[in-house]
Amino acid sequence: MAKVAMLGAGFIGGFYTESLQGLRSRDKVQVVCDSDGERARAFAEKYGIPEWTTDMAKAVNNPEAEVVVVGLPNNLHLEAVLLAADAKKAVLCTKPLGRNPKEAKKMLDAVEKAGIFNGYLEDLVYTPKCLTAYRSVRNGVIGNVIWVRSRETHPGPHSDWFWNKEISGGGVLLDMGCHCIEIARGYIGKDVRPVEVICWADTLVKPIDAEDNAIGFVRYANGAMAQFEVSWTFRGGMDLRDEVMGTEGTIWINNFLRTGIEMFSAGGKKGYVAEKAETDRGWIFPVGDEIHELGNNNMFTDMLNAWENGTECMETFYDGYIVNEIMEACYRSVKTKKWEPVNLEIWRGKDKAEPIAVFDEFDKDHLLVKEEVMPDGSLKRILKNKATGVITQEFIKK
Repeated sequence: MAKVAMLGAGFIGGFYTESLQGLRSRDKVQVVCDSDGERARAFAEKYGIPEWTTDMAKAVNNPEAEVVVVGLPNNLHLEAVLLAADAKKAVLCTKPLGRNPKEAKKMLDAVEKAGIFNGYLEDLVYTPKCLTAYRSVRNGVIGNVIWVRSRETHPGPHSDWFWNKEISGGGVLLDMGCHCIEIARGYIGKDVRPVEVICWADTLVKPIDAEDNAIGFVRYANGAMAQFEVSWTFRGGMDLRDEVMGTEGTIWINNFLRTGIEMFSAGGKKGYVAEKAETDRGWIFPVGDEIHELGNNNMFTDMLNAWENGTECMETFYDGYIVNEIMEACYRSVKTKKWEPVNLEIWRGKDKAEPIAVFDEFDKDHLLVKEEVMPDGSLKRILKNKATGVITQEFIKK
């Protein structure tokens, strides 16, 4: 059983608490902290939490709490993690780890110096569909991963602080690019070094200082490419999709916008449909178990099982730091409009990466480029001569 100090009584704090006190059943939030005392009190009453406070240090040092869960605005992550490190308590922090890599590294250094368990709460790598796809990739089902495209778009965040660049640290690139970047790392291989990025971002619709749309490409040491598309101005709900292309296959995932449940309403009773759904009329797409579909149950199960067993969870502060460095390179690229290197002060993966391509030998003189059956039933082969480099084709009649 884990007794938790929940820092933050907002939207994400609610998701986290429902997951913690739901799937494993034995975990319990002991104290909740929020800067808004009335919200903290109401949150405690709603979820049956024994204590509430507006004092972060008091919550972290609560003698009953063993694990600190950080569900706070981005500008408070560093303070919360340092308090947990000082208290020698396990700490799980929501994404992004820091507003920038400098903050993220301070947090990573603090938890490792204190020798405490740490988990990076990146829920979207824990969705049921994503975990299944990861297993398939690791089992070699689609061969070597060449390219990953990850998309997260919706009409914008719930709370005011997201829209304030000083508090959040950035716009949609920081808020949602972190999801897509880490999803792609999981497919390509988290031990393969991210080398360079190129990124576009702009403020197209919202009256804010930060960007509300961004597209980026991350090139990895083995040649693999990760593409992310993020938007705070997409209309029609929350679109979470991934595409993975390998040398031997392809994976397409739609995590949220199409859930397997389709419902039509001519305008009856209003009610909650799903996170960031924009309408409750017409054709709507409810989510059977929103907390589970967004990965929260699998995430906390992995992290708390690892905490109990003294092992490392799938997502740690180290992963959060790597993501922050990739996003920092993206922000530099937005300004320079050029490919920018990913500067990693800490790297624990491979020093060298094997190239993706494994060429098929056809015979002692040729490599096989492609083989296909034509409309007339004949077999067509395209071959490359090893010595001359000349590409030719041949037909084999049925």
